Formats: sequence, structure tokens, C-alpha cells
Amino acid sequence: MKQFAEWLSTTAPSVFIQVHEAWAIPTIQSIHIVGIGVVMGSVLMIYLRILGWAGMDQTLRQTVSRFGPWLTGSLCLLLATGLLLVIGEPVRELVTFSFWAKMLLIADMTLVATIFRISVRKHERQWEEALQNRGLTKGVAMLTFLIWVCIIILGRLIAYDHVWGSWSPATKA
Repeated sequence: MKQFAEWLSTTAPSVFIQVHEAWAIPTIQSIHIVGIGVVMGSVLMIYLRILGWAGMDQTLRQTVSRFGPWLTGSLCLLLATGLLLVIGEPVRELVTFSFWAKMLLIADMTLVATIFRISVRKHERQWEEALQNRGLTKGVAMLTFLIWVCIIILGRLIAYDHVWGSWSPATKA
């Protein structure tokens, strides 16, 4: 992976970002952070509805229909800006434990979100009934929200990946 990252750092898009690092990286990171905020806001609103703490005047399907497109759009934005960050700093990103753990959790949570949206659309009545007995549903909602928080923490730890010790091939800067 390190050889690929080193090769990628010599490509024209990577060199462009590196040459304009003073403004390119902060701009991309800022847009990425806004996307994180939209993802977390959307996820939070859906989970608050599942937990029965907000949006009780709407069905779960209405809540998912309202915030789902924001979640999908911001995940696409995060994919685009994340790809630009990897292209701009491939050696920093691609050789870290934190990056790969984050990517694994993002893939899992994107799959969970997709299945959830489809399920709510197809089985609205069953979901409303399931929300009456919130025990398991509440636990799963809290667990998945914590996983989203872990994704954010892992993203921040990419810069400090040496904290993982022997788990990470990154070296302390």
C-alpha cells in the first residue's frame, strides 16, 4: 500500500493539491467537516425519532423521507472530499490503521443506512409497531449512533495514527 500511496502522490491531481496545500487542503477539509455535520444531524434526527425523543408528530417513514436525502447527499459529499484528501495526502492517509478502520465502519454504516431506508419504505407499519416496544430498537439505534461517533474520532486520529503503536504502519511525525 505504501508503494501505491507514494505513486499516487506523484500524479497530477495529487501534485496540484500539494502545490496549493495552503488553501486546497483546508478548503477540502472544511467542506468535509460540513458534510460530517450534515450526516450527524440527519442521523441524530432519525435516531431521536426512533428513540421517541423528537418528531413524534411524524411517522418514522416521514422522518426518514425528510432526513434521508440529506444523509445520502452528505455521504456523497464526504466520499468526494475524502477522495480528494486521499489524493492530496496519500502517504498520510493510506498507510494508517485509523483510515482503514474508518473506511470499514463507513462501509458498514452506509449499508445499514441503505437497508434501513429500504426497510422503512417497504414495511412502514411493522416499523411503527416495533417502535412501540423500543427496547431492542433503542439499543441498536444507540449502538449505531456510537459507531458514527467512532467514525469521526477515527477520522481525526488519522493525523495521530502512531497512537495505535504496532497496529499502525504509520510512523510518528
